[in-house]
Amino acid sequence: MPVKLLCDIAEVSKSGYYKWLENSDEEECDHEDYLLIKEIFEKGKSKFGWRMIQMRLKSDKKIIMNHKKIIRIKKKYQLITKIRQVNPYRAIMKKTQEHRTFDNLLSRDFKRSVPYKTFYTDITYLPFNHRMAYFSAVKDIASHEIVGWNVSPHIGMGLVMKTIEKMKNNKNLLLSLFNNIMMHSDQGFHYTNPDYIKAVSGLGMIQSMSRKGNCIDNAPMESFFGHLKDDVDYKDCKTFEELRLLIEEYVGYYNNERNQWDIKKMTPVQYRNHLLTTA
Repeated sequence: MPVKLLCDIAEVSKSGYYKWLENSDEEECDHEDYLLIKEIFEKGKSKFGWRMIQMRLKSDKKIIMNHKKIIRIKKKYQLITKIRQVNPYRAIMKKTQEHRTFDNLLSRDFKRSVPYKTFYTDITYLPFNHRMAYFSAVKDIASHEIVGWNVSPHIGMGLVMKTIEKMKNNKNLLLSLFNNIMMHSDQGFHYTNPDYIKAVSGLGMIQSMSRKGNCIDNAPMESFFGHLKDDVDYKDCKTFEELRLLIEEYVGYYNNERNQWDIKKMTPVQYRNHLLTTA
């Protein structure tokens, strides 16, 4: 039957009918896209923003979706991203007279384009089952790759010394590559310790340190630690060994599977290889 006749019977205008039809098609399309976005959002434990969702749609579903549409659908269906809370506490430890500090050679220059030239190291705390674990990591600033790490139930010097040992044994890092690599850190007790200084200089690396109170200098590692604490349910671990295995799995995932917006939407290992081939 003619549309005009049907509209007269229903006592609606033709323009109103076509507007309803247009919105009906859009609603159906939105619902299909919503299901795709919701699947990825829930896999990310409600912590993915539009950038991560857009990257995952492309890498996992081979779907390219405009970021404005993702934002609109997230808002429409109330897919609210959990925002990481900034940790206001940082450990302050007194140094003895034998400890040494070094000049800040990094000077907040985080835009490095050559892998294996500038590393950053730091320590964070992982509370679990009414206990505390300590996680130490070394990050390549250029590629964002974690090149060495260690987790321990103790915060003594063994924590960072084992980190250096694991970094040295990294199969992607030949011993000759360590020469003249900058190793940046804060002025924490561990990094001014003579044993640590000896281990770093013994590899031919050059130490660099942030000045006291410059929290902005910690940005490269705070970003990684923040993502780890967002993505890993470490507080649910019952034993230290369970926590250690969880951290080991996450470091592998972070390096090899977790796409990052500011490194051309690649994973750290992909971006490291990209930089090495274009250098």
